[in-house]
Amino acid sequence: MQRRTTLHTALAVIAATTMAWGGTALAQQPGAAPKIAVTDLAYAQRVSEYFMAGTYQRSSQMSAQGSQGGGYSHGMYGGGGSYSGQQSMQASEQASGTYVAGRYSYIEQRELGGYTNDIKGAILQGTYFRLIQGKGFDAGKPQPSKAEQVLNQVQGGKMATPQVQPQVNDVISRIKKGEFNGADYVLFGVVSSIDFTDALSPLQGTTSATRQYGLQLLADFSLINTKTYEIKAAFSAQGEGNDTKILSIRGDIAPPNRAKVIRETSLSLAQDVYQQMAMQLGYTDAHLARGVRPAPVYQQGGQPMPVPQPQQPEQVLILK
Repeated sequence: MQRRTTLHTALAVIAATTMAWGGTALAQQPGAAPKIAVTDLAYAQRVSEYFMAGTYQRSSQMSAQGSQGGGYSHGMYGGGGSYSGQQSMQASEQASGTYVAGRYSYIEQRELGGYTNDIKGAILQGTYFRLIQGKGFDAGKPQPSKAEQVLNQVQGGKMATPQVQPQVNDVISRIKKGEFNGADYVLFGVVSSIDFTDALSPLQGTTSATRQYGLQLLADFSLINTKTYEIKAAFSAQGEGNDTKILSIRGDIAPPNRAKVIRETSLSLAQDVYQQMAMQLGYTDAHLARGVRPAPVYQQGGQPMPVPQPQQPEQVLILK
């Protein structure tokens, strides 16, 4: 009886191990892994510009004619003579012009590239998900400038009807438009704050100073199902980078390493995005959470611990 209980226990362990391994293998199969499209960061900014529109026509015409006359005499008996002449002048000028100038503001919508490749790399390294390259944002047909609109209004007397332009933040419309065909989920990011800093600080007790050039980027992310529009994860992620130069003499010029700053910002943003997305998937979707690779465990000294290999189940013999 005790041997049969041992056999049943062993079979249960084998079944549980098989199910666990099967789930992991299923998550690792390319066909079963969900496909995710990572968009460039959507960016909308209010822009103010000066415009000037005007038309001007001018024509001139001038004509001139001249004549003169007079007489002379040499005394009572000397004889005399006379002469005469005419002169005239005509001039005409025509001018017409239209001049309109002013300032106007509008919302510039575009995508901020250069900060998503590291996010894609973090997802590829830390998950079994497959990445799909989506299309870029389609801003619609080019619109006439404000100067052209005002000029057409002045000349024709009619105001141009404004046309609705696609919105870079409208991810649902972009999904329906087919910008992410083939993707099961879209990781959509919107820039909420981007700030460059350039500060010069003197070092106390010395004649030197430090120049600190930095970049802080904050973006809001949402992982959205392209079929049901269900949000699987939503969070804000931050990336930052900086470069410090020491100026020893007044008047020194030390240009900042902008490439280093942007790279540090991109890497830190990608790390924050991956960590928050992986953590939230563990609470919102068990199926997607199985696609996240387990975090490596480090020993003392920074060396990763070896991954334990699955042991073969022990064979149990029943003696009759």
